[in-house]
Amino acid sequence: MKLDFWEAVATVVGTIIGAGIFGIPYVVAKAGFLTGAIVIFVLGFVVLMLYLYLGEIVLRTKGKHQLTGYCEKYLGKWGKRVMFFSMIFGIYGALIAYLIGEGAALSTIFGGQPTIYSLIFFVVASTLLYFGLEALEKSELVSVFIVLIIVATIIIFTAPHVNTQNLIAFDITKFFVPFGVVLFAYLGLIAVPEANEILEKDKGRMKKVLFIGVVIPIIVYFIFTLVVVGSIGLDRFEMLGENQRMATIALGEVIGTKLFIFANIFAIFAMFTSFIAIGYALKEMFMYDYNLSKTTSWALTCFVPLVIALSGFTNFIQAINISGVVAGGIDAILILLMFHKAKHMGDRKPEYSLKENKLFSVFIGILFIAGAVFVLL
Repeated sequence: MKLDFWEAVATVVGTIIGAGIFGIPYVVAKAGFLTGAIVIFVLGFVVLMLYLYLGEIVLRTKGKHQLTGYCEKYLGKWGKRVMFFSMIFGIYGALIAYLIGEGAALSTIFGGQPTIYSLIFFVVASTLLYFGLEALEKSELVSVFIVLIIVATIIIFTAPHVNTQNLIAFDITKFFVPFGVVLFAYLGLIAVPEANEILEKDKGRMKKVLFIGVVIPIIVYFIFTLVVVGSIGLDRFEMLGENQRMATIALGEVIGTKLFIFANIFAIFAMFTSFIAIGYALKEMFMYDYNLSKTTSWALTCFVPLVIALSGFTNFIQAINISGVVAGGIDAILILLMFHKAKHMGDRKPEYSLKENKLFSVFIGILFIAGAVFVLL
């Protein structure tokens, strides 16, 4: 296959796999592993459909846009405003979590203050972000490959330590306990317009790109969660401090120094790739849909989350949990509305077309609203 295909897949995978994966094991352990596994697969299927719906919307639309632009075309000014709020809330929440998470992961390897490492990471990532899509493609393709190699290494070395007693807990009444964090971990819808740009001369592969790009994180999340929860268990998680409940930090303390380093390198690369991808999408939204200059767009994208992350206003798990249910729920409902509108209002013939299923759309809407109510209350 052409290099562009794998660059597009890497963009989707790299945007999805970020800070969320490091919060999943803890909330799954709280719900019971079997309960959490159901959430991972149910939400994985639902999110896969949303990615495919958005892919068709993008392919039915001429010109370059980010999600706000598509909402304005198909839902009007109100849709653009709501999507703008969702993107700002979700992306800033994610960028804040990445900055906090990078500082924590780097400090566990090298020692020192997490804040200093957050600032170092910020300088490197924001510089790369300034130079645009070509740099994004190269960083995604290389970084995603490294991330997948490292997660495979973690699984191999951790598997012998898995205790099956940690994997038999089930309580369906706790279905929504991991909901927000798992949903956050799947958020990467902004990568779809990016993939469309990368596939400019080969858009017929968009459906396959999105399918592979979403299925890979589903599999990675399940196996990673199985290994971490199986080897740590809820009791050991609860013994850790609030800021230490990132899976990679917990894993290292249980397994040993070598895996500790491997696990946190995984954390560093995964959050790095997602920071670049979603940061680029936000910068692009400011440029394309709000006609701001490149420098202004870059500054708004980078410095707002930096200030909040350094203020100590929130913590890692809280940031991704609330961002997940709010941004994820809004995005899902808007995409469903756009999908049905685009069937009749699109201005180009798409390379693939999915059947409309309004009953499924209602189910997704109810599921996401229920999850948001549970988490926020």
